Amino acid sequence: MASRNGKPEGFVQSRMARHSQDVFKSRLLGEDMAVLCGAAGNKLLFAGHNKIVTNWWPSTMKKSFMFPSTVKNSIQDESTILRSFLPAFIKPESLQHYIPIMDSLAKDHVVQEWSSRDQVQVFPMSKKYTFALACKLFLSIDDAEQVAKLAHPFSLVTAGFFCLPVNFPGTTFYKAQKGGEMIRELLLDIIVNKRAQLNLDKAALPVAPDMATRMLMSVDENGTPMHEKDISNKIIGLLIASHDTTSSAITSVFNYLAMDPHIYNQVLQEQMEVAKSKSPGELLNWEDLNKMKYSWNVACEAMRLQPPAGGAFREVISEFTFAGFTIPKGWKAYWSVHSTHKNPKYFPDPEKFDPTRFDGNGPAPYSYVPFGGGPKMCPGKEYARLEILVFIHNVVTKFKWEKLFPNEEFTYNPIPIPLKDLPVRLTPHQN
Repeated sequence: MASRNGKPEGFVQSRMARHSQDVFKSRLLGEDMAVLCGAAGNKLLFAGHNKIVTNWWPSTMKKSFMFPSTVKNSIQDESTILRSFLPAFIKPESLQHYIPIMDSLAKDHVVQEWSSRDQVQVFPMSKKYTFALACKLFLSIDDAEQVAKLAHPFSLVTAGFFCLPVNFPGTTFYKAQKGGEMIRELLLDIIVNKRAQLNLDKAALPVAPDMATRMLMSVDENGTPMHEKDISNKIIGLLIASHDTTSSAITSVFNYLAMDPHIYNQVLQEQMEVAKSKSPGELLNWEDLNKMKYSWNVACEAMRLQPPAGGAFREVISEFTFAGFTIPKGWKAYWSVHSTHKNPKYFPDPEKFDPTRFDGNGPAPYSYVPFGGGPKMCPGKEYARLEILVFIHNVVTKFKWEKLFPNEEFTYNPIPIPLKDLPVRLTPHQN
């Protein structure tokens, strides 16, 4: 979904100006689509889940990463099953356990990939970290070679999510399907081996060490275990959701910090206060991250101006009326961050980078929605917060940086990424 300048915000904002500030009709991905706008439109779709709308994914997305035999599965069922495994993983007591793992991995990453160089490309570096972390937490994979083998085809898959479904060699969709085949083959082998090992060691494994093992240990109401292909589908979804958008958010933060020394210095001061409170070798913990309030405000403002995800699709299951327009059953609906994030109605002087917007109670309800909202708000929001803050801490406390291309633009594929991967020149802090 993009305008002529390649930016989704241009598509949404131009049609809001031409048609209505509340809702407009379009033809997207071969579907009749109602795009609901503003805080009221967001609220209606968030609150109306399973009442007037339900989940819907484009066929290009499903065909890119799901096994062909499972593509026709109900998206509602897929999402419900996946979410049933998440609460234990993302509740605070679990996340507290993951923070030292995040920090340890980030420290190793900075030493190996940043400290020996005077220039780095921020986007691929952040992806390398977030993907390695996801592999460790979801699959207990920490072998660098195995992680790298999985990483490449993921970039092909995500690029094909919203492309034209033209399936011949050289097209984006063709590459996405090939990437999906590679990922499924690799993951299926990993999961089958995990099941075999689990059958041998189940008595000695009272707690699942990762998400894949947790799924393998589960059974439905009839006592039937989940099939390896279904587990693979869900793990792919988790890997995509947990690293692609987070990497984009991290890159945007680094981009804005390079552009505003005053804000960078405030982040540095906050992060150094946390660092000075730690004993040598002591890893970050929950309390440390809760002290990073200004840094999180900076991240939130970066995600307002450069949202890592543009919105989400829904399918209309019950005809409804919004702002005087009737949306028929069977149509698709879409909510977009771009109808509110730069709307002066909600954010005065919307192009200004101002982290203080998130002080106090923050923005108006349903106007700031990088993680969605309502019962289907992204369940990984808190995981993403911790991951972003840990990465910021480990780089900011070591370096200052400047952009090699000050006017570098971002493109969408479908997440916002810098055209040249945001190369920066590093200046280590003097001890």
